[in-house]
Amino acid sequence: MNPFEKIFNYQILSKLEGSGTLIMTAHERSWLKTMLEHPAAAVALSPETLIQMNTILEEDQSLDTGGLLHKAASREKQVYHSYIRPLRQAITNKNLLYISYKIKGGRICTEQRGLPYKLEYSMVKREWYLLWYHINHRMLMSTKLDNVTGSSEQVCPTEYYEQLIGIVQGLMKKRSMSANILVVPEYNGELSRILYAFSCFEKEVSYAADSNEYTIQLHFSSKDSEYVLSKTRFLGKRVRIIDGEHLRRRMLESATKSLARYAQFDEKFYLE
Repeated sequence: MNPFEKIFNYQILSKLEGSGTLIMTAHERSWLKTMLEHPAAAVALSPETLIQMNTILEEDQSLDTGGLLHKAASREKQVYHSYIRPLRQAITNKNLLYISYKIKGGRICTEQRGLPYKLEYSMVKREWYLLWYHINHRMLMSTKLDNVTGSSEQVCPTEYYEQLIGIVQGLMKKRSMSANILVVPEYNGELSRILYAFSCFEKEVSYAADSNEYTIQLHFSSKDSEYVLSKTRFLGKRVRIIDGEHLRRRMLESATKSLARYAQFDEKFYLE
């Protein structure tokens, strides 16, 4: 790849993103063109958008995936779901929903009034979820899109929306966790790979010039803490959790248990 095709310095990239400038390499354009060839693209994008993007990428080559083999991958249940577009539109419009959905036992809850807050994709379960506030029950709900049987949008007055969104944000704050993850300076060159590992989480990156250290502040739901830990273990000695008592304690517990399994070896093993 042409070294001038991409600027890898995170500080410069952050400033460019802040000004609305997006840098794309030829490889990224090829990747995008390949993704547009996926059957789900015709469902996820409107015909006009799909035509426009294909026109822009007309002179680019698709990625050659013929020699790639994805081994030991979990089965992808949902790449795109038909309810994503109308639900996302309701969230954008700051409107309410009347939503019907299945619960355990096959029973269907019909026309439940609520405020849609966020669409989430579970990297563990490989499924789409709607996070919404049930107005009558006064509680946050997380519903699989596969369990949604119907929804209709209702206009929400601005004052009432502000009241509801304030309640939701308060509940989300109680559920949320954060952790500061330090990138060991020796591995600063792998920052892109490290950030990709945490790409599904909200994060902020800071750089300390005096120590040449990057710190990633992650924000995530408490239910995702084990997934954060699995990604941290995957990165190994490249990163270190420096703030987040629960995560640090869990890492210590798992490391201690792992060491205990190998603490006692027969000396003959080493002599041989």
